[in-house]
Amino acid sequence: MRTLRALVAAALLCLVPAVSAQAAADLTYDFENGTTQGWGPRGGGVSVTVASDAAHGGTSSLLTTGRTATWHGASIAAPFVRGVGYTVAAYARLVSGQPSSTIALTVQRTPAGGSTTYERVAAATVTDGGWTRLSGNYLFTAESTDVQLYAESSDATGQFYLDDIVVTPLGDPTREPVSSDFEDGTAQDWASRAAATLQPSAEAAHAGSRSLAVNGRSASWDGPALNVLGRMAKGDKYALSVWVRLGPEATAGRLGLAIERRTGGTPSYERVVSPKDVPAGEWVQLSGTYTLAYDVDFLSVYVESDTGTFPFYLDDFSMRYIQPKPIQTDIPALKDKVPFVMGSALTRPDALGVHGELLARHFSGVTPGNELKWDATEPREGEFAFADGDFLVDFATRHGMTIRGHTLAWHSQTPDWVFQNADKETLLKRLETHVRTLVTRYKGKIAAWDVVNEVVDENQPDGLRRSKWYEIAGLDFIRTAFRVAHEADPDAKLFINDYNTEFPRKREALHALVKRLKEEGVPIDGVGHQLHLNIEHPPASAVEATIERFATLGVDQQITELDVSIYTDFVSSYDTIPPELLVQQGHRYKELFDVFRRQAAKLSSVTVWGESDDVSWLRSWPIPRLNAPLLFDDDLQAKPAYWGVVDPSRLAPLVHRLEAPAGAPKVDGRRDLEWDLLPDSPIARVGDVSAGFQARSSGKGLYVLAEVTDPTVGKDDRVTFTVDGTPYVVKRTGGPKAAVRPTPTGYRVEALLGTGTDVNVTVRDSGTGTGTDADVTVRDSGAGTGTDAVGTVRDSAGASISSTSTSWTGKVTATPAVKLTSAAHRTPVLDGTVDRVWSAAPEIRTATWIQGTSGATAKVRSLWSGSTLYVLAQVADPTLSEESPNPWEQDSVEIFVDPGNDKTKGYGDDDGQYRISFSGRITVGGTFDAGGVKDHVKAVARTVPGGYVVEAAIDLPTITLAPGTLLGFDAQVNDATGAARTSAVTWNDSTGRSYLDTSHWGVLRLTQG
Repeated sequence: MRTLRALVAAALLCLVPAVSAQAAADLTYDFENGTTQGWGPRGGGVSVTVASDAAHGGTSSLLTTGRTATWHGASIAAPFVRGVGYTVAAYARLVSGQPSSTIALTVQRTPAGGSTTYERVAAATVTDGGWTRLSGNYLFTAESTDVQLYAESSDATGQFYLDDIVVTPLGDPTREPVSSDFEDGTAQDWASRAAATLQPSAEAAHAGSRSLAVNGRSASWDGPALNVLGRMAKGDKYALSVWVRLGPEATAGRLGLAIERRTGGTPSYERVVSPKDVPAGEWVQLSGTYTLAYDVDFLSVYVESDTGTFPFYLDDFSMRYIQPKPIQTDIPALKDKVPFVMGSALTRPDALGVHGELLARHFSGVTPGNELKWDATEPREGEFAFADGDFLVDFATRHGMTIRGHTLAWHSQTPDWVFQNADKETLLKRLETHVRTLVTRYKGKIAAWDVVNEVVDENQPDGLRRSKWYEIAGLDFIRTAFRVAHEADPDAKLFINDYNTEFPRKREALHALVKRLKEEGVPIDGVGHQLHLNIEHPPASAVEATIERFATLGVDQQITELDVSIYTDFVSSYDTIPPELLVQQGHRYKELFDVFRRQAAKLSSVTVWGESDDVSWLRSWPIPRLNAPLLFDDDLQAKPAYWGVVDPSRLAPLVHRLEAPAGAPKVDGRRDLEWDLLPDSPIARVGDVSAGFQARSSGKGLYVLAEVTDPTVGKDDRVTFTVDGTPYVVKRTGGPKAAVRPTPTGYRVEALLGTGTDVNVTVRDSGTGTGTDADVTVRDSGAGTGTDAVGTVRDSAGASISSTSTSWTGKVTATPAVKLTSAAHRTPVLDGTVDRVWSAAPEIRTATWIQGTSGATAKVRSLWSGSTLYVLAQVADPTLSEESPNPWEQDSVEIFVDPGNDKTKGYGDDDGQYRISFSGRITVGGTFDAGGVKDHVKAVARTVPGGYVVEAAIDLPTITLAPGTLLGFDAQVNDATGAARTSAVTWNDSTGRSYLDTSHWGVLRLTQG
């Protein structure tokens, strides 16, 4: 049995009763640790101390003296939960020389709206000659405050000992649901965290007729709290939900759900639901899960705002225990199916219960997600905290797992004190102390460290992030961190870790940094690639190119934070994830692990950032939404993603969608401009053979381009097009209805197919006598009307390839042609006046309606000079309005630019949505907060008769502008009437998703003239 400890300041005793340990277990106060374990005096002059001159068991008991009234004695905030029955037992004995008396255990409580009551639980006649047992049962059901358990005596001045007090729940309160609906007109145990007033209200209700009104808040964290101490068990998972609504005076606000827990009086705060928007007049549900991972003596759930003290209502709170499903023991262990360490990030709750079982079964390595970061290990200078880190390291050690330390120096999650009043010498001294302390503590246990994390910014001229570390110490903070880590543990592998390394600009910036540091002798052993990807982008070939690029530096490489979001943008959200997306995700994992296996000689570890979907950080970032990026689902059951890694033959066929814009490219084997308007759709590499393809629809049939990567020339290398069962074979030397040209990495095939319903494209590599045999297949069951397509890549050579085929199955749909315009090489004056220089640029018009069928339109022209794109929009709009607080609902022009013309279903970090209102107000959209592009636009707007003119200059520093450069480009006009947008029209994109998705923008070609 566990010993209860003193828990909470006296000011909080009326709010939260004092309990520790798992509530389903007996709760014992035995006083063997030399403290009163939360018991205190009841009555003036009473003394409650630990005595060693008498004990029922052990060597100590609780002595009560100084009493002058029968109700005087020893008391504690009662560890009772309303609606749960308890057996209470204790042993009592009088101090030597005291006459016999009746000792009683009593509960004091104050029911809501009633008077204080006193209820006897147990009593017995006690003497000084031996220990007497007191025992009884207790249950209360009415909402009550100030619940206390105390011992008293019929002798007003009698002195007595208490020992081995045991409180036993009758049943398990940690498995019983908790709910609050406020229909009885009371606060139902909810209490204020500070100054807030809580009042049941009939003015608003989510369901029924009442809710709880919260007013008079003193801070963002002040508001309603519910004591759940004793209602959660350590290691168990609970679902929490509450509905919130703004108060009548509030027009906007964000609310979230959080947990406060305390151990030994030290508070910690954990978010269950990050603050989310609560529109005025609407009820919003806050729901999430929480696993208690600590022994606690205080536990409370509360609602808070991110800022402000606005009033709100809450209603229909529920908390329920989630019965875990057993992990599957009849499926292969991941770690047994890969040729490298298979790792998972974890936090303390993930090492408990079924989560811990899943980790131990499937993973051979772990990375503590937060427990070794600076804010967790050294929150104040010189005050180190290792309890959580030690816990996870011990867990991994017990299970024979490799441990990665994450992370020693990072611009995020570093306490402010580290940089306060710090010159370079001071900062590097603090860094050295921190690194040496951590690495020394875990020497021989942690095999690899992320020494520095996310230090690259490819948008800077030198490629380095302008963090406080860099601003104060320059590159020396990196040099120092690696040097000290190596000195502290020469056997640990030391890594530089970063995200987006699969993108060329970031890849080259990091490569240059690592190369430079290694040439200086900095002890960098490896490079970590985070790989936070999505189900469509970037292609697996980009990941492979990164691994191969860093292999030239002779460093170890690890995939450190892999997950695959089901979303391609940062705004969309599903209430229920479509099953076909999980299938697509499974194929995506298959494709990625094909790369990892192929590159296993260059990779020592692959770590997924969390073991199961329920613990993924992508549930709250970049917005709170349902996401499922990992290999196991919320119930820890294997997903298609798991089978994509372990056995892709278990995956359902992948259903793709391919658009075939109208077009008629010349069939000559040359890649003309028509094909460059869109990127090729890739088919996965098998061995050394891969392919990309595109299609164009026309009245003559379906044009197909196949770009084949095949470095070995064989006499039977071929592409076979099959239309309605009739094959058309094209060898490298040519064939009917097609043209072939060699390329530096293989060859290119163009063909015009008939209009039949079933089209198959097979790329076959006959090899050069080495046994290589690869097929790449694309099947399209019709041209132009929404058709089925299947693609297969097959390679019969290479024992390291786990699967000899991959499939592409989907719908091919005819769409309008991709619009193309051009920008002449000129420099206008940015003043809102249409200079003569604009006459050199062709004019395009917005005529694709995405809202309404008439309204404001624009004539648009483009120019370029240096690294700047200039755009002129002459808008016809006689009535102008900026009444709406939302910029997209004001009269405005939006300019969309994708410097790489990547045509992706989300924004890259240099893609931009630049909005200029008729008054010249500029707003910018893009990835996250558009941080990479928000400072790249200047604009002038001028009203003219019948409308307004916008001139914009957009800096594009991530590419080199030159004649022939193709930019993804579009323009949109928003037409406002009053405070509402009544129409919107674009140049090319008809989807209405230009603010999320670059794939349907038109194309702007830069010219010299």
